[in-house]
Amino acid sequence: MSLFQTVQTPALTYEQPLGLFINNEFIKGVDGKTFETINPHNEKPIVAVHEGAEEDVNIAVKAARSALNGEWKQVTPSERGRLLTRLADFLERDIETLAAIEALDNGKGVTMAKGDVTASAGCLRYYGGWADKIYGQTIDTDTNSLTYTRHEPVGVCGQIIPWNFPLLMFAWKIGPALATGNTIVMKTAEQTPLSGLYVAKLIKEAGFPPGVVNVISGFGRTAGAAIAAHMDIDKVAFTGSTLVGRQIMKSAADSNLKKVTLELGGKSPNIVLPDANLDEAIEWVNLGIFFNHGQCCCAGSRILVHEAVYEKFLQLFKKRAEQNKVGDPFNTETFQGPQVSQIQYDRIMSYIKDGKGAGAKVVTGGDRHGSEGYYIQPTIFADVTEDMTIVKEEIFGPVCTVQKVRSEEEAIRVANDTNYGLAAAVHTTNINTAIRVSNAIKAGTVWVNNYNTLHYQMPFGGFKESGVGRELGSYALENYTEVKTVRVHLSQS
Repeated sequence: MSLFQTVQTPALTYEQPLGLFINNEFIKGVDGKTFETINPHNEKPIVAVHEGAEEDVNIAVKAARSALNGEWKQVTPSERGRLLTRLADFLERDIETLAAIEALDNGKGVTMAKGDVTASAGCLRYYGGWADKIYGQTIDTDTNSLTYTRHEPVGVCGQIIPWNFPLLMFAWKIGPALATGNTIVMKTAEQTPLSGLYVAKLIKEAGFPPGVVNVISGFGRTAGAAIAAHMDIDKVAFTGSTLVGRQIMKSAADSNLKKVTLELGGKSPNIVLPDANLDEAIEWVNLGIFFNHGQCCCAGSRILVHEAVYEKFLQLFKKRAEQNKVGDPFNTETFQGPQVSQIQYDRIMSYIKDGKGAGAKVVTGGDRHGSEGYYIQPTIFADVTEDMTIVKEEIFGPVCTVQKVRSEEEAIRVANDTNYGLAAAVHTTNINTAIRVSNAIKAGTVWVNNYNTLHYQMPFGGFKESGVGRELGSYALENYTEVKTVRVHLSQS
């Protein structure tokens, strides 16, 4: 099987790498296996990529370790920054191709996919600026000592990314890791391996030394498990489900006690108080749940509305949700594309069935959209109770619940009544209320009068079972450095 294939999309034709990317070369997997990636719009195969397994991870780790101790160690911080910003330039140069890949492989609307490319380039450029600003401290303990700290790379980092934002998660992971001088073994999601392989080609073009970034297409149960348990990986970073996050943390502990950061699931509350500007709130609530087909870990899937505006809110929200354009990802006006896979489609539809069976009211949606592809109608449930499965469990699709609350205090109680704590929002025109509610909610991010406005300068991560550590901003750099204290005794003679 070839290591490259010409792929024709509705927007353009491009050359798709298919091999594992190790030591700056595309190669076949040791076992010679491949697997198909499926177009969620028409349920047809796009290409087959080479499958990486445990032995391929071992080879990639050796390449990363060699680079860490060799050429990459000699690259100056300012040069690391230049390489990152150059890679950002290449992402922007190839924005049309990368957006088409995301639309083809993931199913997201091509217009939103372009936004992902722009944000990914911005993230890389941001961390490129940080590369020569990783400072230690001098600590004045006494006159006989010189004491200082160094922030050194953790080492070889295993990074496992999800399928909902393939390119963006790639950038979120490699940006801080490379800025601080680490090397990487990246496993992309088996549902969406194509954009990561294309960026691997750009990494080589940008001039990164061999072995600094290695990209494995493979399955979580094999390649992902091998990364989590590997004795020569110093840190693992994972974005995905809480269930898998637990398994990774256990494997890390059972192996070499590698450092772990986890960005996991959510069941985020979106609170609408009686003094909110309803017209504006509706727009943000709609974006909060239906953005990216509802396949967003911080999706505002639990909408808590004060009883004073509950009925009016439902009326307006129903109207707005039904205006969302669902369909072909390559239509520039598409807001919601298909779900990523048959498995995900079936999972979401089972939750919808459960909600109907539990007695929740379907305000709109609740069924398949069209007859081909993994499309689901934007779905709103109302008149729900806190014990319903659709209220408690993460659905990860275009499905939300609207729940009536009688006071600010009840809204806070219900918002915090979850094992998750990734994100939340409050809509109010009173700044005192906004700050009071934001401070009371147990979540890593709280938006006030907006939703899903993520930015690479802002730390992102979860409380409780939504994760460990923070992505983005300067906070992410802490995950990728070890602090060394050096104390020098000064002779008095």
